Amino acid sequence: MSLLTTFSHADLPQDSRRAGGIAVIEVSSDTTTASFGDRPVVLVVEDHKKYAIVGLPITIQTGVHLLNTDKAHFDFSVAEYAYPEQRLTITDQSKVAPDPEQLARYQREATEQAIVYKKFSAIQTTHFTKFIWPALGKISSTFGFKRFFNGEPRAPHAGLDIAAGFGTVVLAPANGVVVQTGDYFFNGQTVMIDHGQGIVTMLCHLSRIDVKTGQTVKQGGVIGLVGKTGRATGPHLHFSVSLNNARVDPLLVLPKNQNDGQVTTKDIQ
Repeated sequence: MSLLTTFSHADLPQDSRRAGGIAVIEVSSDTTTASFGDRPVVLVVEDHKKYAIVGLPITIQTGVHLLNTDKAHFDFSVAEYAYPEQRLTITDQSKVAPDPEQLARYQREATEQAIVYKKFSAIQTTHFTKFIWPALGKISSTFGFKRFFNGEPRAPHAGLDIAAGFGTVVLAPANGVVVQTGDYFFNGQTVMIDHGQGIVTMLCHLSRIDVKTGQTVKQGGVIGLVGKTGRATGPHLHFSVSLNNARVDPLLVLPKNQNDGQVTTKDIQ
């Protein structure tokens, strides 16, 4: 079955079929499972209709791709999209060219995080809840930048950087369970949250972590404080969103207005 229509609903992510984007695909109401490649995909209900929310990895090729469900198959097209470059100067050379011991540490940490990203938990997300901004501040770096550190090419930027004052409160973007916390070589003090059905978020460079692994968090609950731990040129929050183990542009799941759905300082005291 071919699907060409794109969708826009208040609580669904933006349908943006590009590398690092999201495909929102309507499926039959009796669909119980969906997959993209070898990964299960989240199914949600909106306005009495059922949708598959497919994360598209930044490495995906343009052209036609296939969503499989237990009821039907849907092909959809991924459009070409060119991300800009970003060049940063890092004063700590070890964060650009780690020594063997540091590199081994990074590889261990990357393996830990990869396991979390592959989770497809039974936490139910029958209706997709629009995320709130995890911190208020200026966007200093968007998703997908082709990054160069001290002139050396690195992997594309897999999240959204929000520049905010040191100690700014960081909030849970949606309900979920804390599945990983730690102080990582590149990411600094980090929290990973499982929101169910392969939806995982990561919040990095914190100055303080206020939650523990296994803790249930509610949307708007305090996760920690903005900092500059790990590889950071200044205080900011790095925010990543993963769907079916594909890192996607966080702006596609966030409201355009940073204050939409935000709690006030009074609410979090």
